[in-house]
Amino acid sequence: MAALRTAVSRLRRQLALLPADFPDRAIAEDELADLAAMTNHGVPEVPRLHRALLLIAGAIGSVSALSRGLTEVRHAVELFGDPPRR
Repeated sequence: MAALRTAVSRLRRQLALLPADFPDRAIAEDELADLAAMTNHGVPEVPRLHRALLLIAGAIGSVSALSRGLTEVRHAVELFGDPPRR
């Protein structure tokens, strides 16, 4: 949980400091805020973590300045395991 909390916090700061505006910035900010809230309220649901990660990656994946932070969040989410298969 600590790794996820740290990675999300770091990426939120990096995103806040980024002067560039891009169309899906609000989506990334909202999903990161949701992830931050999840880390403060017990063990998050693995499918929700993966969904948030996909939305964040889709929103900021092309912003090279955020690639390291996004990778850290992805690695932290992977610590919770794979989502259940349907």
